[in-house]
Amino acid sequence: MDIARVQASLRLMARGLEELAAALGDEELSEAERTAHVIAEWGRRGLTQKEASALFQRHGFAPQTTGGWARGDWVELGDDGLRYLTAKSHAWLEERS
Repeated sequence: MDIARVQASLRLMARGLEELAAALGDEELSEAERTAHVIAEWGRRGLTQKEASALFQRHGFAPQTTGGWARGDWVELGDDGLRYLTAKSHAWLEERS
C-alpha cells in the first residue's frame, strides 16, 4: 500500500467535502464561531474521550480534534482521566466576547 498516495487522496476528499458543505448555504459558521461554541458548551467540566469527540462532531469538527487541541495546550488530561479545557481555551473565549 502506498501510504503517501492514500494520505493525498484523503486530503483531496476532505477539501471536496468542505466545498460541498459551503455550497449548501450561507448559514455555515466560521471555524472561530464553532470553536467558541465548543468551549462554551464544554465549560469547566471534565469529559471522557468519547464525550469530547461527540462534542467536536456536533460542532462540525473531526472527532480526533481533541488530540490537536491537547497538543496546542487547549485541552489537558486530568488526574481523573477526564479531559478539561485549559486556561488558554477559556481566555480565548473571553477575548472574543
